[in-house]
Amino acid sequence: MADDKKPAKPKTPRKAKKDCYKLEGDKLTRTKKHCPKCGPGVFMAEHANRVSCGKCGYTEFRKGK
Repeated sequence: MADDKKPAKPKTPRKAKKDCYKLEGDKLTRTKKHCPKCGPGVFMAEHANRVSCGKCGYTEFRKGK
């Protein structure tokens, strides 16, 4: 039974809130998209085929090739 286990997936590092912003001179810009329902300050998570809000569940799907 122990031989049937799948190898563990490597963990991806978590991103901090500061990684959602970029400082250029005196301007602060947002690098991620914010949720249209929750408003600015709630960023959307970027997945392979969609972006989704963790607070309200709003999802936008990307067009596939």
